[in-house]
Amino acid sequence: MTEPDARPASAPIVNDLGSRSQVHALVLLAVTVGGLYLCYRLAAPFLPALAWSLAFAILLAPVQRWLEAKSGSPSLAAATIVLLVAVTVVIPAMFIGGRMIDEAVSGAQSITALVDSNQWRRNLEGHPLLASVADWTERQFDLPETINAISSWLTTTFASLARESVLQLIGIVLVFYLLFYFLRDRRPILAAIRSLSPLADADTSRLFGDVGDTVHATVYGTLIVALVQGTLGGLMFWWLDLPAPLLWGVVMGLLAIVPVLGAFVVWIPTAIFLLLDGNGGKALLLTLWGAIVVGGIDNVLYPILVGRRLKMHTVLAFISIVGGLIVFGSSGLILGPVIFAVTRLLLEIWNRRQTG
Repeated sequence: MTEPDARPASAPIVNDLGSRSQVHALVLLAVTVGGLYLCYRLAAPFLPALAWSLAFAILLAPVQRWLEAKSGSPSLAAATIVLLVAVTVVIPAMFIGGRMIDEAVSGAQSITALVDSNQWRRNLEGHPLLASVADWTERQFDLPETINAISSWLTTTFASLARESVLQLIGIVLVFYLLFYFLRDRRPILAAIRSLSPLADADTSRLFGDVGDTVHATVYGTLIVALVQGTLGGLMFWWLDLPAPLLWGVVMGLLAIVPVLGAFVVWIPTAIFLLLDGNGGKALLLTLWGAIVVGGIDNVLYPILVGRRLKMHTVLAFISIVGGLIVFGSSGLILGPVIFAVTRLLLEIWNRRQTG
């Protein structure tokens, strides 16, 4: 009588099921990655609005909690905050922006009139050094043509900005729209992120804390630097007895917030006008002050403020900010430091798991 086969008959089936489950897992992973990529492509056009609305939601979360406790309605609290932000920030910014465009166009026309009338040459006759510099400049460049080209470019640029104001308005409306829901639904949003996060609860909580610290450091660092730059620029305008120092100080502060632009958009044309108007000393002082003091504050103070709050080296803070602006545009001011902070935390988690 032959002995029954001792090999388990179900072993090949188990292996087959195992391989099948692995294939299913790989297919599910591939589909998930593909879906995430498509979701990113869908959300990419709205990335600036998403980044800024998320940043505002993090900054305004304490106000939302307070108003929610007073009113008992998350929707009413969120709507109140959105309305207050629109009234206190957007409307004054639009007014100052319109005034700045009018003044810039008027200034470009004044410089063009000075050059076309040759009045600038007569203004420099009493300053031998400036007159010699002007002679050399005229021999090297066709100054009237250059000034006219610059003025034409400025006029075209500001006209283009005016035409694009509708698109900017749509972007601002989208920021407020998303901000309302981020404020009102912050609890279910955070709960959903926790449920999807592969990290432990403690690591997820630390991730939320790091992102919040990053946003606070970036936004408050930007506002502090802009305030300092606007104050220094306005004081120089006042000291040189230039018109509307308060207005131009506010404008320089607002421009310091805008990526790529800065206070130089105001003081460089002003210095050129002063030079052509025969005020070479004032033009030199304004240029030195703007380039060394006002411009240097942005490159020195901002990385220090942000890096100290994030416990990040100044060089890394600088790279995250400038690199974010290059890669993501205006939203990179927020996304760059956030990506650095999240990546640093994930590397620390991996290192802890490997050594543990």
